[in-house]
Amino acid sequence: MKYSYFPGCTLKTKAQELEKYALDSANVLGFELQEQKEWQCCGAVYPQGSDEIATKLSAVRSLVGARDKGEKLVTLCAACHHVIKRVNDDMKNKDDIRTKVNNYLELPETYQGETEVLHYLEVLRDEIGFDELAKKVTNPLTGRKIGAYYGCLLLRPSSTMNFDDPENPTIIENFIKAIGATPVLYPYRTECCGGYLCIDKKDLVNNMTGSIIQSAASHGVEEIVTACPLCKYNLELSEEGAKNKLSISYFTELLAEALGVK
Repeated sequence: MKYSYFPGCTLKTKAQELEKYALDSANVLGFELQEQKEWQCCGAVYPQGSDEIATKLSAVRSLVGARDKGEKLVTLCAACHHVIKRVNDDMKNKDDIRTKVNNYLELPETYQGETEVLHYLEVLRDEIGFDELAKKVTNPLTGRKIGAYYGCLLLRPSSTMNFDDPENPTIIENFIKAIGATPVLYPYRTECCGGYLCIDKKDLVNNMTGSIIQSAASHGVEEIVTACPLCKYNLELSEEGAKNKLSISYFTELLAEALGVK
C-alpha cells in the first residue's frame, strides 16, 4: 500500500522522532508513505473566519496532489491532521469556500473534497488492523502501564473529524494492547493541554497539564503516549510531570520499539 504523506513543519524540526519511527515502522508493516513534493505549512491552526480562504490554500494544494495521484493522504501531526481534515470538509460542503478556492488556485480540475484524509493511527486501525499489527510485534511491551493522551485536535469537532468517540475514544488504547502493553484509562485523557497558550500564559498551561498528569498518575499510569507535538511539549514542561516522573512519548516511538526497529 502506498499513501501520499504530508509531514508538516514540526516533524522536520522539534518532532523528528514522531516521523522517523513512523517511517521505520511503515516499512516493517508493509506500507509506504511517499512525502509530497513542495508541501507547505498547513497553517497550524484552522481559521475560524467563515470567509477566510488564504490560510486554507496550502492544505488544498496537498489534498489536490493526493487526489491527482489517486492516493489517500496520511498525516502524523495531530494539528496538521486537524487543519487538513477540516479544510477538506469545507471543500466538500461549503459552496462559497469551494468556489473561491478553486477560482484562486485556477486548478485544471475543480477540487470538491475527494481525497480521503487519514491519520497514521487510522491506517493502523482501519487499513492494517490491530490484530495484524500484533502479529508483527517482536518485542511486546509487556507489563508497561501506558496512558493515552488524546487532547483536543484528533477528536473535535467529532462530526468533521470522525476519528473516534470524542468522550470515550479507544483507538490509542487498542493500539497499546496490540503492542503488548497495558492501557490505563484516566479521566483527563481528552482534556486540553493549553495548546498555544504556552507562548504567553505559561502558568495557566502548567496548571492544565498538571491536572492531566495528576489524573494519569493517580490511576496508575507510568507512561503517557500522544500523537501531538504541542501536547508533548506542554506535558514535558509540566512541573507535575517532573514530580511524578512520567515519561511522555510519541505513539510511533512505542510502535517502533515493539516492532524491533528502535
